[in-house]
Amino acid sequence: MTATMRAERFYSDTKRVELEDVPIPEPGPGEVLVKVAFCGICHSDLSLINGTFPPQAPVVTQGHEASGTIAKLGPDVTGWAEGDRVVVAAGRPCQVCPNCRRGDLSNCQRIKLMAFAYDGAWAEYTVAQAVGLTRVPDNVPLEQAAILADAVSTPFGAVVRTGKVAVGESVGVWGVGGVGTHIVQLARLVGAVPVIAFDINPAVLERALELGADYAFDTRDDRLYERVAEITGGRMLDVAFDAVGLKVTFEQALSCVTVGGRLVGVGMSAESPTVGPTAMFGLTRKQVLGHLGYQNVDIETLTKLVSAGRLDLSRSISEIVALEDIHRGIEKLERQDGNPIRILVKP
Repeated sequence: MTATMRAERFYSDTKRVELEDVPIPEPGPGEVLVKVAFCGICHSDLSLINGTFPPQAPVVTQGHEASGTIAKLGPDVTGWAEGDRVVVAAGRPCQVCPNCRRGDLSNCQRIKLMAFAYDGAWAEYTVAQAVGLTRVPDNVPLEQAAILADAVSTPFGAVVRTGKVAVGESVGVWGVGGVGTHIVQLARLVGAVPVIAFDINPAVLERALELGADYAFDTRDDRLYERVAEITGGRMLDVAFDAVGLKVTFEQALSCVTVGGRLVGVGMSAESPTVGPTAMFGLTRKQVLGHLGYQNVDIETLTKLVSAGRLDLSRSISEIVALEDIHRGIEKLERQDGNPIRILVKP
């Protein structure tokens, strides 16, 4: 092991990502050093670069969807060994807020996000808390394991925990890119019927049908509401997921939700949608729920599903780029060149 490693560093003052040689970090108590195999490029990474998300550090290594092998154990780490295949959790509880102090770590009020508050994995090595690791079965490819840290686990949390989708419920998904594609797959996996995909790209809608959607519609269709009504026997949707986060997608999704149904906001932007007149909102008893992230146990559940062949992520890896070519990967995601589900970096 050399004394330095390559890492893509984000500078908040200039909004630039630069490839640099930096010291290999040393794992502290309860931590491990992970040799990164793959790391995803996520829209939230782009949001930090373009200023949509405020920086939490003046300089930080980006990348929060990481898989790899343990290279070194820090003091007091047990149950793990060098060479173990792992997925790294994309955040750490602060340990000091009121929720953390009472043991409710999953609802930490000041969660520290990997690649925002501390260094991530667009690098050859990254440091992770041992308690945040998930073991990867030998038959699960590490490139697929990497995206379990957000692109698949966040949809899992949205479908199972926030949306609480039940067998037989009707589900709509607005935006079937990296997150929405997996919401479609997971909604079908838990027994939702029908599962309806909504997007503006014909190729993306066709892909959604191939990956599990029962129907797929262009959101610009003037008869969209009527089509959903026809499919659901007039009930409309039990659960709608907005994986885009724009005003237009949020409000359209909410309009398609049935009385007492749920809208789960997963996508993020700087736009400000409304729920309409409060009188109607109260009368229809619709619920609007915000969603972020997952619980670490969700990654373990997903590794089991992939390992057992219940969840197919073979089409989720659209491209793999080298660390020195990360700007090309960022640009392709930003332009939606080739309609990527997830582009990975291989250090």
